Amino acid sequence: MAFPPDLEIARGAALKPLEDVASGAGIPSHLLEPYGEEVAKIKLAAIGELADRPAAKYVVVSAVTPTPLGEGKTTTTVGLGQGFAHIGKRATVAIRQPSMGPTFGIKGGAAGGGYSQVVPMEALNLHLTGDMHAVTAANNLLAAMIDNHLYQGNALGIDVHNVTWRRVADVNDRALRNIVIGLGGRADGTPRQTGFDITAASEVMATLALCSSLADLRQRLGRIVVGYTPDGTPVTAEQLHGAGSMAVLLRDAVKPNLLQTLENTPVLVHTGPFGNIATGNSSVIADLIGIHTGDFLVTEAGFGADMGAERFFNIKCRASGLRPDAAVIVVTVRALKAHSGKYKIVAGRPLPEPMLAENPADVADGAANLRKQIDNIRLHGVSPVVAINAFPTDHMSEHQAITEIAASQGARSAVCTHFADGGAGAAELAEAVAEAAAEPSQFRFLYPDSASLRKKIETLATKVYGADGVDYTPHAAAQLDTYERAGFGDLPVCVAKTHLSISSDPSLKGAPTGWRLPVREVRASVGAGFVYPICGDIRTMPGLGTNPAAARIDLDEDGQIVGLS
Repeated sequence: MAFPPDLEIARGAALKPLEDVASGAGIPSHLLEPYGEEVAKIKLAAIGELADRPAAKYVVVSAVTPTPLGEGKTTTTVGLGQGFAHIGKRATVAIRQPSMGPTFGIKGGAAGGGYSQVVPMEALNLHLTGDMHAVTAANNLLAAMIDNHLYQGNALGIDVHNVTWRRVADVNDRALRNIVIGLGGRADGTPRQTGFDITAASEVMATLALCSSLADLRQRLGRIVVGYTPDGTPVTAEQLHGAGSMAVLLRDAVKPNLLQTLENTPVLVHTGPFGNIATGNSSVIADLIGIHTGDFLVTEAGFGADMGAERFFNIKCRASGLRPDAAVIVVTVRALKAHSGKYKIVAGRPLPEPMLAENPADVADGAANLRKQIDNIRLHGVSPVVAINAFPTDHMSEHQAITEIAASQGARSAVCTHFADGGAGAAELAEAVAEAAAEPSQFRFLYPDSASLRKKIETLATKVYGADGVDYTPHAAAQLDTYERAGFGDLPVCVAKTHLSISSDPSLKGAPTGWRLPVREVRASVGAGFVYPICGDIRTMPGLGTNPAAARIDLDEDGQIVGLS
């Protein structure tokens, strides 16, 4: 019998009324704003009303460096949240809202999978409560005010060649990466070169994710730098009188969304910053609420532990004040076989046939990546647990090889079958995480605020990525000098690099050594509160592939969505 598609499983879910789901998490109904019957927003008053309750154990789910197919990190996050109920514990899950760019590009959805999903699937993967559109509108309103300011005489003296604010859209559209606007006549604006990023890569999205209240959001929006004068003085959204209107557009988007899993575990879905460009973590506000709703708060960080988890530790926890108790590293047999360097995995194509054969030696050959990611968690003083996400094509000897690798590093591990078995398949993982979280926390940041931007970048490059050092282009070096002079040097850094390697070169597998991190450009997200160096060939606006998911997503004759997965 064939395993049912994710969408079919999701549609068969026995959903509880959201008031009951919220009540089980200790959230009273007066704090809910229903969006239909299956989604609700949580009022920000919940932060204060729940603050005197005991704090849950705080768990972040990360991974080894993933293959282009992904290793099931969201599925494991959801499965672990469900798994706690099977060992008598209450958990809340917090995840990002999927971007419609990747949904219609290659993923076809990002709500977990199998019997470890967030539902309703269609709402989660599409418009949900409109937060993504509000971010897009707020970003583009500011862009319009910048160009209007230039048109109306440019009283602030903005250098037209140094406007750093770009427009955004929540689609994968490579044709918008570099554009010229203002063409036509005098009435059509000031001609200049600019471009589009994807909404999830925008500073507005990151700002929304890192703020702690509506008032904090308003202040952060005012600090956004949109460009510079010829002498290098930054010009802000506040000076353009645009931050207030942006805050109005985001007034509802700042509230987290409440959904549930297939097993009725509460799920907070809020914000969606990209994991290889921005912070790759769901919102601080969702966690400030979720930390008081049960025994465990399980949140997910984008891509490998060198990326999302590092940003969770050094950027998100710095902003929230919360301290993690344990970290999960999701690993698959196919990922470690890929890191052996013997196989090439291509998104949209079947795995190479030899890769499916029983071969624990190949798993062992790719172990360097897992070992390094365990070390990256421990760098921050947090106890790691390895979640072996089992696939039907795996062999027990290969799972045993991963177990032995984890044990050699002193890390707990568990084989997980949550895709097929739901929470019951993650009960062993839940037990291991509970044990790790019970250990005394020694959490620490990798660098102080007072370190220079270069020192922060070099700390991440050498300690987390394993580089020998950092090479800056003259352009990047000049930008860093500008940011230091402008007073942005105390901000943390968010290195934008490939997610397919711990290094900046996606072709380098395992745990590469003997290389240097190339920084070609540096951008300042002052409102969000970080500076991000761009390393290698990183696109802030993805493109569609030869066979995009959008080509198979449709409506059937009954008006039901088909093609989401």
